[in-house]
Amino acid sequence: MNTLFYKKGQEPKAQSQTRLIRVFFILLTFLFSLFTFSQVKDTTQVNPLDEVLVSAVRVTTKTPVSFSNLSKKDIKFRNLGQDIPILMNYLPSVVTTSDAGNGVGYTGIRVRGSDATRVNVTINGIPYNDSESHGTFWVNMPDFASSVESLQLQRGVGTSTNGAGAFGASLNMLTDNFANESTGEISNSLGSFNTRKHTVKFSTGLMNDHFEIAGRLSAIKSDGFVDRGASDLKSYFLQGTYVGKTTLIKALVFGGTEKTYQSWNGIDVETLKNDRTFNSAGAFTDEQGNARFYDNETDNYQQDHSQLLWNEKISENWSTNFALHYTKGKGFFENYKEDADFVDYGLQPVGAISTTDLVRQKWLENDFYGTTFSANYKDEKLDVIFGGGWNKYEGDHFGKVIWARNASQSELGDRYYDDYANKTDGNIFAKANFQITEQLSLFGDLQYRSVNYKANGVQPTVVDDTFNFFNPKTGLTYTINAGNSLYLSYARANREPNRSDYEGGNVKPEKLNDFELGWRYVAEKVQFNTNVYYMAYKDQLILTGNLDDVGAPIRSNSEKSYRLGLEVDATIALSDQLIIRPNFTLSANKNIDLAVEGQNYGTTDIAYSPSIIAGNILVYTPIENLHISWLQKFVGEQYMNNIELPAAKLADYFVNDLNIAYTFKPKTVFKEIVLTGLVNNFLDKKYVSNGYMYDVYPYYYPQAGINFLLGMTLNF
Repeated sequence: MNTLFYKKGQEPKAQSQTRLIRVFFILLTFLFSLFTFSQVKDTTQVNPLDEVLVSAVRVTTKTPVSFSNLSKKDIKFRNLGQDIPILMNYLPSVVTTSDAGNGVGYTGIRVRGSDATRVNVTINGIPYNDSESHGTFWVNMPDFASSVESLQLQRGVGTSTNGAGAFGASLNMLTDNFANESTGEISNSLGSFNTRKHTVKFSTGLMNDHFEIAGRLSAIKSDGFVDRGASDLKSYFLQGTYVGKTTLIKALVFGGTEKTYQSWNGIDVETLKNDRTFNSAGAFTDEQGNARFYDNETDNYQQDHSQLLWNEKISENWSTNFALHYTKGKGFFENYKEDADFVDYGLQPVGAISTTDLVRQKWLENDFYGTTFSANYKDEKLDVIFGGGWNKYEGDHFGKVIWARNASQSELGDRYYDDYANKTDGNIFAKANFQITEQLSLFGDLQYRSVNYKANGVQPTVVDDTFNFFNPKTGLTYTINAGNSLYLSYARANREPNRSDYEGGNVKPEKLNDFELGWRYVAEKVQFNTNVYYMAYKDQLILTGNLDDVGAPIRSNSEKSYRLGLEVDATIALSDQLIIRPNFTLSANKNIDLAVEGQNYGTTDIAYSPSIIAGNILVYTPIENLHISWLQKFVGEQYMNNIELPAAKLADYFVNDLNIAYTFKPKTVFKEIVLTGLVNNFLDKKYVSNGYMYDVYPYYYPQAGINFLLGMTLNF
């Protein structure tokens, strides 16, 4: 559901002031970067981004946090056009879904049953989640995986530097590191449902040992598995890098445009049995009584990001990070509405006529800007980071009727609603790892966060709320020997309601106490992680399974609830040619004494929270340069509401993919040629990964049966 565009209010902004802010920020970013490029002096050694920025935004095995890392190399052979959540599908406790059914267009992710509004996403330490809906819309950054150096998924609360409002999980991504030598890449793929991806990348390498310019252009198109579930996606990525002996500075601009035919209506039980690809979006009956589909029932959005990152190694013990960012978003979704009431669109009856067929657009224009910063002190026993961030969101939400059969008194350009929303989010934190003894280390993390949210157009009143949150975290790591370590941690998190929560009258912030107990084992051919978690919630905003009148998920406060689980993942080298990477999660996810509309249902399963999630990747390398991967995913049954209605149960599913890649290394022209093939769901499982409830009636999002993608990458 595109919650970016549901009817949101926005206050009338001082347009000249906002323009000045935008212009000032852009000029500041690039003038500052140019000035720094010319003024920085070299003093000691080169420090790549992964030595300075990583220390601020990521954790290691010395931190008592459950996490998984995914590198560019890990996804290299599967990066054929599907989105980042789909590429993360085989990580522990992860469930993914796709509206169009084939992993292109609108995709979603849940971790430990926590929906995307609780998965806090950062790019180079800068928040990416939408400030109002809290969601993450990957469709706005098509093929961003091609510009990601690595990512880390922290399960549970995570640490403060993984975003201001981390609640159920944290995902932080680092963009491409600089290249020492010039490189070029041309990548093309095609496959089922007329899916194709075209990517061009380049890097100048370090010029004069200090400067690099790198970039990417991508285009992705797909018809989708479901009828008219088409996507037309374009994106770009450009970065300039300065590398000094103590300094790394990056100026980045990246973004994308998307046009997707809406495919978020789902289908009912009978349609699922008889016509799995049916899509009701855009359906209407013309004046002659013919059933038709509106050809532009689409979602359209453009998002552009600017980042300035400055990482400095001050001394052997001290390093700093400073970032400025600005994001501009603008777009709309368009619907054909039959027999729409005049009053809903600010129109007056024309005689006895009070309804009309019309085409509407719901627009969102927003600006998001701010700063993040940190300082790190590190010696043999102490690793401490101080930092924070300040971010401002300004958005305009308005609706337009672009055509009407009976236009009444409307004029071209009229807005039938015109609202605002402003949000200011600031936080400061201090976190430290202290090595008490050779075997025992102590972790502490304190964060204070203040949020102010103002909006109109939210029933029943104008919102002007301020939240002040204190989020402490602590833990111990005990190293038994070179191969074994144990950790224990506690973390407190608080999260403010999003816009749709206000519209539904659920305005209590949610609170979480997260307890984690883990064991890590590392040997020459085996890596093994196990983690037990208990997440105790107060007023958790749980998904009800219902949608509002514009397709946004409805949530409600559950006074008491918990998630209790066991996570296990491993990497086992059975031989030099064969590696397996299994993982599984067993969990109980419960509401306690759940009351819905005055009726107490007792202890029930939390919606969209399967008790079993398992995955496995088997990698076989029979000869050098040939890689064969068998990927498996099992997701247990789950309910789409919280009262365990039998009709609301989604069946479990087990899906298998096959990935084959062969790398040629010619002696001339190209450094390497990589041929890849991906067969998704090769056992042709008919399954559903997501859905919702319309009263007591279930609606489903069916996923594609067997389908394939083929790719070729030329590196030079």
